[in-house]
Amino acid sequence: MNNKLRQTKLIIKPNFNHMENVKKPLPNATATLVLGICSIVFGCFFVGLVLGIIGLAISGKSRTMYMQNPGEYEGYGSLNAGRILSIIGIVLGSLTTIYYVVIVMIIGAATLPWHDLLNY
Repeated sequence: MNNKLRQTKLIIKPNFNHMENVKKPLPNATATLVLGICSIVFGCFFVGLVLGIIGLAISGKSRTMYMQNPGEYEGYGSLNAGRILSIIGIVLGSLTTIYYVVIVMIIGAATLPWHDLLNY
C-alpha cells in the first residue's frame, strides 16, 4: 500500500520545466501586419499612404526589441512581413497621390481661359 502512494505522488508532481522555453510574442507584430495589408488594399486612396506610415512607425520599436534579444521573442516573421507590406503600401499610396495631383492640375489647366490669357 505504501508503495502505491509513492507512485501516485510521482504522477501528481507537476513539471514546470516546459515554461522556461516559452518565448514572448513580439509586441505590435500583428498590428503591423494588419496595417501593412490594409495599406495595400486601400493603396488607391490616400488612406493607404497613412496606414503604411503608421504601420512602419509602430514596427520600429518592436524591431529594435527583437534585435537586442532575438531568443526572447517570437513573431519576427509577421513583423517583417508587415513592415515590407507597409513600405509597399507607402509607395503605392504615394504614386496614387501624385497621380491624382497631376490629374487635378491637368483638369485645372484645361479649364483656364487660355484664349483670353494668350491675347494680352
